Amino acid sequence: MMLRSARFVLSTIRAQSRLAQRPICVRMYSVEKPSWCLTTWQNAARRNLSIRFASSAVAAKPAANAPSGSQHPPSGRRDLPTTNANEREVFIHWDAGAWSKFHHLWLRDHCRCPECFHPVTKQRLVNTFDIPPDVEPVSVESQPQGLHVIWPAASQPHASLYPWSWLKQNSYDPPAPSEPSEKVHWGAKIVQDPPTVGYEEVMAEDKRGLYKWLHKIDKFGFCFVSGVPPTAEATEELSTRIGFIRETHYGKFWDFTADLARGDTAYTNLALPAHTDNTYFTDPCGIQLFHLLSHTGGTGGATLLVDGFYVASILQELHPEVYELLSRVPVTAHAAGEEDILYRTTRPVLEHSPATGELVSVRWNNDDRSVLRGVPPGSVLQWYDAVRKWNKSLTSPDSEYWVQLAPGTAVAIDNHRVLHGRSTFTGIRRMCGAYIGADEFHSQLAVLTERFASRNDGWEGKRSVWSHAF
Repeated sequence: MMLRSARFVLSTIRAQSRLAQRPICVRMYSVEKPSWCLTTWQNAARRNLSIRFASSAVAAKPAANAPSGSQHPPSGRRDLPTTNANEREVFIHWDAGAWSKFHHLWLRDHCRCPECFHPVTKQRLVNTFDIPPDVEPVSVESQPQGLHVIWPAASQPHASLYPWSWLKQNSYDPPAPSEPSEKVHWGAKIVQDPPTVGYEEVMAEDKRGLYKWLHKIDKFGFCFVSGVPPTAEATEELSTRIGFIRETHYGKFWDFTADLARGDTAYTNLALPAHTDNTYFTDPCGIQLFHLLSHTGGTGGATLLVDGFYVASILQELHPEVYELLSRVPVTAHAAGEEDILYRTTRPVLEHSPATGELVSVRWNNDDRSVLRGVPPGSVLQWYDAVRKWNKSLTSPDSEYWVQLAPGTAVAIDNHRVLHGRSTFTGIRRMCGAYIGADEFHSQLAVLTERFASRNDGWEGKRSVWSHAF
């Protein structure tokens, strides 16, 4: 009602101004009584006065529950977003007809001034549940730096300033468009140009090469590092560039041969089909790093890599019912090769984000699969048919990337996406490597992205309380 009344007032004044042939300069102004506003403007127009209102903001009101009205940027600043507010929310009108709506409660909850958000720890200092659910601002104003809001308080009004880029990024009504994924799905043709970085680059003190490495892992699901000294010590140091090494029942950093020192076929010379590791963990490792230190007195042992996201996308397109079944039916996996461990968990082969529906993880190791019990009775044969199609796509020549690793080249694999395996081999083959958690990988990548990634929103590489990352 306030906005409609103001528009009617404006049209009335313009019409009366034309009749009086006198110039009128008008700025929108919020008042508690639109009828008073209309009467005042009409009377002024009749007296052929030039009318000016002093503020573009919602007027500061003595009562905390006074209604908010419309606002526009100050004259000469039409490049700023325009805003109007009612008793529950603020509407921001961007350019080209785009808009966002923010509830007053949401805005007050997200104030990041030093009193409400710790500038060092980046944690809230205000108890959300102390904010009145019907909180309403005293004033709302478009400023060059962002949306300026004054909140009522018992002692003195509280000011909040929300940067425009931050509001746009965090719009929830309507939701801000998600950034396009940079992930590249690949098949066997990746052999023509596999992602690779140099060891000296990765180990450089400025960490720019480390960012390049992690970015490629995130983009392709794996990345080679060339020129690595063929020692366990150098490989362990390379692993810790990503984050701390995750210790499991295999130990911390592994250095092993085919001696069955652990109850797992990885410690044999048998061929291993494409699989992901730790399917029996509720939280499988995020990154797996391998480095072949030596292979003497024999042949074979080629490494197999398969992009699980690529295979899943093919299934989704050609056999959507198979994709749906593998996304829905839980499968139990176990690790029980040693007397003192028994790991089990039950998850579907394809896991999706509950927030976005995006495929985020592939879990598949047919060798570690337990008794099939979670399938509805009428879907058992359909499930076997589904995994047969899944396996056919995994083992297709179009999907498999085979590479013969050699001392000096390490490879890091996203274990939530890329399946790995090997061919059988003879002789003595010494391999070393480590697991790094997904959280550690993503944290390191996020920090380096803040530092090195090019942006167009004024970000200068220094984290502030208004970081888009949190």
